[in-house]
Amino acid sequence: MENRDLIPVKLICKHYKIPSSFINTLQEFQLIELTIKKDDFFIHRTQLKEVEKMARLHYDLEINMEGIDAIYNLLEQVENLKQEIRTLNNRLRLYEDF
Repeated sequence: MENRDLIPVKLICKHYKIPSSFINTLQEFQLIELTIKKDDFFIHRTQLKEVEKMARLHYDLEINMEGIDAIYNLLEQVENLKQEIRTLNNRLRLYEDF
């Protein structure tokens, strides 16, 4: 992971106008992964979109952290099931060609 892919938590909090405690809570719920370098916390840029979504859920829709955790776990299960369906469909196509 390169340093240019890491965004300081302070910058994210300032940009989205959210407290750093929100980011810490997301990490406690294992919804994001923080990287520590030189006593500063960073988020990988690929997780930025997820942080933005979670902040909107929490602050705009007033969904608590347990609700956000449940939503993201369900979304992950849906994605896993979609992938399994794609795999089974591809396998089924192999047998249909015979």
